[in-house]
Amino acid sequence: MNLENLFIQYKEQSISGRYLTLDHIQPILDRLNTNNQVQIIGKSVLGEPIYSYQIGTGPTRVYLWSQMHGNESTTTKASFDFINLLNDETDFAKRMLSSFTFYWIPILNPDGARLYTRANANEIDLNRDSQDLTQPESNVLRKIFEDFKPHYCFNLHDQRTIFGAGTEGKPATVSFLAPSYNEEREVNENRQKAINIIAGINKVLQEYIPGQVGRFDDSFNINCIGDTFQYLGVPTILFEAGHYPGDYEREITRKYIFFSLILSFKLISENDLVNNRIGEYLNISQNNVVFYDFMYKNVKINYDGIEIITNFVAQYKEELIENKIHFNAYIAEVGDLENFFGHYEYDAKGEEYSDDFSNFPKVGQKANFYLNKNVKFVNGLIKS
Repeated sequence: MNLENLFIQYKEQSISGRYLTLDHIQPILDRLNTNNQVQIIGKSVLGEPIYSYQIGTGPTRVYLWSQMHGNESTTTKASFDFINLLNDETDFAKRMLSSFTFYWIPILNPDGARLYTRANANEIDLNRDSQDLTQPESNVLRKIFEDFKPHYCFNLHDQRTIFGAGTEGKPATVSFLAPSYNEEREVNENRQKAINIIAGINKVLQEYIPGQVGRFDDSFNINCIGDTFQYLGVPTILFEAGHYPGDYEREITRKYIFFSLILSFKLISENDLVNNRIGEYLNISQNNVVFYDFMYKNVKINYDGIEIITNFVAQYKEELIENKIHFNAYIAEVGDLENFFGHYEYDAKGEEYSDDFSNFPKVGQKANFYLNKNVKFVNGLIKS
């Protein structure tokens, strides 16, 4: 199975980038809805429809949801790519559809998707609402869980660019978690299934992105949906689509999520889950906050007449302006910043900092500045 070729063949070309709303996916759902596979299963706070897509007739029921956080669209894109694969008449697709029944919610939080926010329209993080169930979106997710009675749950998210896989300067391009089901973080049969799937995915991904797969912290929080579903006895896997160097639109990361979905169901369908792979799972580097988008090293700063050599960093804010995401860089911190890395790094080698306001990089201001008054940086990058 050539995963690269499959991605090229089945990538949904009509969607790309970070901003993904119902307006973008509606035409795809209409095209896929050949036999009532698409249903409206509820409404958001602002009255937007929450759609489901169901395909397959197999005995193993899989429940997937994406964009629980509205500004996390990479797994939605990759899931459409996977759905395209399932709708082809290949032997692999036929085997998947006879092995599984897939139930997918493409955008659980359509209001947050439109506003490009993590939370819903009531400013509630749906991933902290699994117990109180105060929001209509949370209740939709829970009702389908109870009605569909899945054998596996796939909780699909994006993570920020700040995460590295370990502490050695490798970005966490894809991360996973088999959530805990109790405070002691014990491993029972159901959690073991999730662990084994993740270990199997990681083994293959290391061939493509060595050292760039992370493992999320497994501290138990019953308010999180993954922990709740694991607690309720269903093997649950958290997917986190992260940063690949230079890929702020997450089109490369999208490919590795697509790979991971295929690998997951291949492992389950082949019953390649009989071994205890917890050792392999724990060997996946833990996610750590070690990155900024920009790091400037060995910069001379004239501070109240005293010259010092120091470092500073900048971070993108993703800002929705006229229905487009703009990546605007702001200075985030000044100091030694030991054990941190930049996705973009510049060694100033003693060049002196200045900007249009002062001779000191001020936290919170835009990353527009000069080094030695002749190298100009605009929005974090050297202006050519």
